[in-house]
Amino acid sequence: MDMPSVFRRTRIAPTPSGYLHIGNALSFIITAGLAAETGAQMLLRIDDMDRARADERYVQDIFDTLGFLNIPWQEGPRDPQEFNSGWSQMLRLDKYNAALEQVRKSGQVFACNCSRSQLKGLAAYPGNCRYKNIPLDEPGVSWRLKTEPATISIKTLNGYITEPLPVEMTDFVIRKKDGYPAYQLSSAVDDVLFNVDLIVRGQDLWASTLAQLYLAQISGLPFSNVTFYHHPLLLGSDGTKLSKSAGATSIKYMREQGYSTEEVLIAIAKQTGVNETMIDWRQLYDRLKGNLP
Repeated sequence: MDMPSVFRRTRIAPTPSGYLHIGNALSFIITAGLAAETGAQMLLRIDDMDRARADERYVQDIFDTLGFLNIPWQEGPRDPQEFNSGWSQMLRLDKYNAALEQVRKSGQVFACNCSRSQLKGLAAYPGNCRYKNIPLDEPGVSWRLKTEPATISIKTLNGYITEPLPVEMTDFVIRKKDGYPAYQLSSAVDDVLFNVDLIVRGQDLWASTLAQLYLAQISGLPFSNVTFYHHPLLLGSDGTKLSKSAGATSIKYMREQGYSTEEVLIAIAKQTGVNETMIDWRQLYDRLKGNLP
């Protein structure tokens, strides 16, 4: 990772769909470290648009985890009450709907009534509904963006990287069947709305970054000047990425087992190959940054 430039604002954007695990904590630590190095303000933005999975317990866990790890943020809610009253994505539905309307006007949106079972196991959307001309206002349909082969340029801390839109993002969803905006749209709209110019994400969201940049080209969102850093993931013992359903790696579970903040940081460090005592998250970031790609 090259020495970063000066940025205005970065963010952490956890979803309240499960208890946060050590992989989430690592992402927070890298974000906080880069913010401190570059002079960026750090915004806490909780992505609660997945209404089927969002839960107040998990909102509380976000604040509990950040407090336990002593990770600071300068902007955003300080507790669940502030989040619900002033920061929930539900309060920005008008912004997302305006962006959806802008994309719809491009003529590159189509309605899809495919069920999950129809698409299960497929590497990419097969185009089932692309030419059916299903009305966009028909109940129970999702909106998909007609994607075409495209080359996307991503601005990173190490310079620009150019890649094609991934196959798995073919005709990706921008509005879900429940009528709420999909993640790719709501996340990009929020980052523009809050003037975020540095986004730190796990490598598992590389395809999402490409999709959001493609969407920005279609909708006119001023998103292309954002700088991205995609960090390596912590993996479970079976070699797969950590899940919020895997309780033993959750910060909540570790706290309840009597782990101190320092012991949790040591556990995170060991997962990255660093076998040292850790006093605080800053020390862990300083130890890691020389090894980050």
